[in-house]
Amino acid sequence: MDILILAVVIALVAVGVISGLVVSSRKKKQLPPPAPPSTPTITAPPAEPQVGEDAVETAEEPRRTIEEVGLPEAEAPAPAPVVEPEAPAAPEIEVPEPTAGRLVRLRARLARSQNSLGKGLLTLLSREHLDEDTWEEIEETLLVADVGVVPTQELVDRLRERVKVLGTRTPADLRALLKEELLTLVGTDLDRVVKTESGEDTPGVIMVVGVNGTGKTTTTGKLARVLVADGRSVVLGAADTFRAAAADQLQTWGERVGARTVRGPEGGDPASIAYDAVKEGIAEGADVVLIDTAGRLHTKTGLMDELGKVKRVVEKHGPLDEILLVLDATTGQNGLTQARVFAEVVDITGIVLTKLDGTAKGGIVIAVQRELGVPVKLIGLGEGPDDLAPFVPEAFVDALIGD
Repeated sequence: MDILILAVVIALVAVGVISGLVVSSRKKKQLPPPAPPSTPTITAPPAEPQVGEDAVETAEEPRRTIEEVGLPEAEAPAPAPVVEPEAPAAPEIEVPEPTAGRLVRLRARLARSQNSLGKGLLTLLSREHLDEDTWEEIEETLLVADVGVVPTQELVDRLRERVKVLGTRTPADLRALLKEELLTLVGTDLDRVVKTESGEDTPGVIMVVGVNGTGKTTTTGKLARVLVADGRSVVLGAADTFRAAAADQLQTWGERVGARTVRGPEGGDPASIAYDAVKEGIAEGADVVLIDTAGRLHTKTGLMDELGKVKRVVEKHGPLDEILLVLDATTGQNGLTQARVFAEVVDITGIVLTKLDGTAKGGIVIAVQRELGVPVKLIGLGEGPDDLAPFVPEAFVDALIGD
């Protein structure tokens, strides 16, 4: 019994202890007292638009009629500034180089491409024994230089005879001998002056002819510079109406030296333009009229006939003073074929050899003169505006032989 009472007492004590622990734990976990209350901020909802009877009445304002309302006046646009078109600047008139001694100044340019002929001949002639093989080499050197078969044979025969008579052959003797014989072939007694004076009260008239690609229009422009440099006044006739921009090209050349160009529509009648050019030259009192014709293929009969027509029409004003044939020196012997056909259509009075500073062979001068029986009067030695020079045989042969 006592034991039972003791167990009950222990159980009661245990329950009391556990209850105290729980109450203590709860006291520790209580939240801190709340902060004193503050005045709450209340955000009012946005006001709703009032309609019907609740709408606020709009204050009455005086109304104006449309006549009373002044419209803003449109500002007048500022006048655009008047831009005066600039007149094209007049091209500056150039002063061409004097023609006297021009070939001498260009001699070095000529010698660069021609020296092989003179040096080759001098080397062969300086051999101790001039046997048949050596003379054949001399003949071959001349043929390669485009001298032509007949002139080559003449030169070789004369050299054989002169060397045999000469006996000793010093370099100075051989150079003098070769120069003399080449001058004989080139010809020192031919009239190489470009005719610019007519026997009548009309300008001298020069017609320039040639095949496409020989530099004919450019040569005509350079010839104008040559004539101006010699104190002549010039009128140009752009009768090449078949090649695009040929007239523009010629006019540009003329403007550089103050020469006027007479031209017509592209594809127009060349004879008519040539006639008008001479007519204008007479009216202006010009010294010379230069007529550039269309490049002709020597195989086209119709075109060659037209060239003859240009000549006949121009001659209604008076005789032509010069008909210059422009040949590309680099074409060699093929140029002789062209020259023959042109000579049959018009009476060629002189030859202009272009591109003689390039790969051309100097012997073509001799060959073409023999073929046509007319002199080379001008040669082109470069692309510069003053690289067209009157042909001087002595200066030419000096350039062939070299120093």
